[in-house]
Amino acid sequence: MRVKAAGSSVRTIVTNGVNFAALPVALILLWGILSALKLTNPYLVPSPQKICTAAVRIIRTGELWDHLLVSLGRVWAGYGISVAIALPAALVFYYSPPLKKLFHGLFEILRAVPPLAMIPLLILWFGIGEGSKLAVIVMATFFPVFLNASSGFESMDGRWQELSKSLELSFFRHLRWILIPGSLPQIATGLRLGFGYAWRALLGAELFASSSGLGYLITDAQQMARIDTVFVGILTIGLLGLGFDTLFRVLAKQAALDPQERNWGAHD
Repeated sequence: MRVKAAGSSVRTIVTNGVNFAALPVALILLWGILSALKLTNPYLVPSPQKICTAAVRIIRTGELWDHLLVSLGRVWAGYGISVAIALPAALVFYYSPPLKKLFHGLFEILRAVPPLAMIPLLILWFGIGEGSKLAVIVMATFFPVFLNASSGFESMDGRWQELSKSLELSFFRHLRWILIPGSLPQIATGLRLGFGYAWRALLGAELFASSSGLGYLITDAQQMARIDTVFVGILTIGLLGLGFDTLFRVLAKQAALDPQERNWGAHD
């Protein structure tokens, strides 16, 4: 039975992979054919072969890796700061409705302001160094994480709350066994959405004020008329975004399982 189940899982994975890759591969083939027939402007839309050549060149020189590591360091640092603020804030507001009402108006105003619109002010306040870029990421990430966590806490089944009271669980045990497990699916969704916003906000900030990172790589290549390198930067961003989103989607599905079905290690 286990062999059959494993075989079925492999077939499912292969089928999903083929379905996922079919359209991109077809578009690349069409792109290559149009380029070979000279039906596209080679300056505006370089051929796939030329883009691959540019990718190999900047990988060998280490240019792509240098910018990639800078961008990853920034996005994870800003994302970590935002999560460290958003989750405790959601918890505090859950236990203090008056405080939530007090900050509601301010939060709604801040949520309506696109983080990229704040870049001129952030550069004035924090300079063109890492501070302004981290601030953009925090602003972009905070509300998806905060709002999903808040929604998860508030939508808890009342029966679990009654069980916690009947067992007279302490505050930390209530968090550990009731509140966090019950709201984990929505928290995981917020973390997934938050990282997507963080990734886009970082690259937007790097396009405006930066001397390194993938956004800077694209801007610098555009100014030097290296359109093939611009495509390499864009494709790198897209593939990384796909990879990270897939990771967070798997974690979100795992969080949606019943606690006894999760494979995150033994319980206390």
